Amino acid sequence: MEEKVFAKGYCFAKIFIFFVIGCLIGTYYEEILWYVRFGEWVDRQGMIYGPFSPIYGVGVAIFVVILGKHNDQRSILKTWIYAALIGGTTEFITSWIADVCFGVIFWDYSKMFLNIAGRTTIPFMIGWGIAGTVLMKVIYPFVSKWLEKIPYKIAHPIYMAAVVFITLDLIITYSAFGRMALRDQGVKPFTFIGELYDKIYDDEFMYHKFPVMSPEVK
Repeated sequence: MEEKVFAKGYCFAKIFIFFVIGCLIGTYYEEILWYVRFGEWVDRQGMIYGPFSPIYGVGVAIFVVILGKHNDQRSILKTWIYAALIGGTTEFITSWIADVCFGVIFWDYSKMFLNIAGRTTIPFMIGWGIAGTVLMKVIYPFVSKWLEKIPYKIAHPIYMAAVVFITLDLIITYSAFGRMALRDQGVKPFTFIGELYDKIYDDEFMYHKFPVMSPEVK
């Protein structure tokens, strides 16, 4: 009987793993960048329990979903253009959703050079293009081959545990943001779960956990 190969080819498991890699790299990149700019360490994770920054994870996952197929046949220039557009669009939409749906502003680029509605900038899109090109032309092929060499019996349970943990973390985090937005509107919780969220994930907790988050100025 042929032994199963973990994350073989173009599959959800591989996309999810690159999502996690992007989340982790994004968090520590942001923290290092903040320290270089302002001289202090600030928690830049975007989820309550894990050191993950979903915006980067989603960006990387979208790169893999859109550019993973036929990656070896695509030129570096085309990859860079697609990556710049994907990264900038993802950043813009994420900022808009956080602002409109949750009433919070995670970043504001309105004072930066060549910004687009304060949600992304042309220089950042260029950076997304470079990062996406390195990801797809260098990192993706190497990591893909490495993942497929990990024994299935070892990799699969770890992968499943990670899926469960991160899914729960995402649900808890964005439910907490949702309750935060409703509290700001004076809406009281309808169920004991809402009351529990208000008790555990109150405004003080949320602003401490996400120190660079600012409330929307009406």
